[in-house]
Amino acid sequence: MAIWVLPFSSVLLLVLSATSPVICSNLEGDALHALRTKLSDPNNVLESWDPTLINPCTWFHVTCDNNYRVIRLDLGNSNISGPLGAEIGHLEHLQFLELYRNNFEGKMPDELGNLKSIISIDLSENNLHGAIPKSLSKLKTLRFLRLNDNKLSGPIPRELSLLSNLKALDLSNNDLCGTVPTDGPFSTFPPQSFANNTRLNGPELLGLAPYDFGC
Repeated sequence: MAIWVLPFSSVLLLVLSATSPVICSNLEGDALHALRTKLSDPNNVLESWDPTLINPCTWFHVTCDNNYRVIRLDLGNSNISGPLGAEIGHLEHLQFLELYRNNFEGKMPDELGNLKSIISIDLSENNLHGAIPKSLSKLKTLRFLRLNDNKLSGPIPRELSLLSNLKALDLSNNDLCGTVPTDGPFSTFPPQSFANNTRLNGPELLGLAPYDFGC
């Protein structure tokens, strides 16, 4: 009977292939734990987020797929406060980011643009301020974007008009300025999507005024 001996490099490749979902989930767990360390959690909603576990898939409010990759983060209405850290950008398989009705503060991180699988982002009813990141225009799978009831300012990035799959947008009750884009999906959004931004001047008049007119 012939005995086949695989070279070490082939054995190593097989081992890495077999463990890659665990490695991925460990990296995502590290990112989530780093995010947690910056947050105030008076109701102990994040108590189960134990970084010593093999992956974060058993943590409350975290959902994984069959390959142990984080695809949902559901922390809406959890009385959490603090910054939304750049670590969130390491969750490249995330599909749903639901952080509404909390006290997240500071700026929206540019790293949100790394969530290449994202379908829904809901950061409504927080205390986020600063500009809407242009990096969101890289999220080609994004369908739902809710940033209403924050303290966001500056113009609406024109790059967001490239999001052809965007079906629902709510930017109301902020401090946005300039004009509203009219290209791409923006042609389908009702006025309520932009309501109560006192410095927002209505639909963009191409060629007649700069898009950030009034900022």
